[in-house]
Amino acid sequence: MRKKKKVSESYTIMTELVLPNDTNTLHNLMGGRMMHWMDIVSAIAAQKHSNRIVVTASVDNVSFRESIKLGNVVSLEAQVTRAFNSSMEVHIKVYAEDIPAGRKVKTNEAFFTFVAVDQMGSPIDVPEAVPETENEKALYDGALQRRQLRLILAGRMKPHDAEELKAIFNLQE
Repeated sequence: MRKKKKVSESYTIMTELVLPNDTNTLHNLMGGRMMHWMDIVSAIAAQKHSNRIVVTASVDNVSFRESIKLGNVVSLEAQVTRAFNSSMEVHIKVYAEDIPAGRKVKTNEAFFTFVAVDQMGSPIDVPEAVPETENEKALYDGALQRRQLRLILAGRMKPHDAEELKAIFNLQE
């Protein structure tokens, strides 16, 4: 029987200060640095869930809603939403805070997928993720559709095999 773990046990928060070396010529946080931080915080969440070494398998669309300025404090929150066999979907939310101005805004949100591996680098089973709150349940419920879409975009699944997406796209047999 597969072990179970609450998704809340994977919750991770990481805080960074945007320094000059993190910014572009407009003094905004570089997108690559943001993605680097997102990869780190989500990998930690996946490790907490699996108690294993994890590798990044995919990164969903990352859109930049608002620029993050030099001197802002960036908080990244990550939590596993659902676990499959060896893979885990992790949801990341990013907030930028201008402490002197008393302003905090959500700037980014994304889903990353990680695979747990053994010491030889081979995929290894992970515990089932158990959602408890309404938000956790909603993210859990949507994870299978997001996974099938990722697999289709990666060429690893044919659209007609994506059972969870048929209703969305009105795909009839």
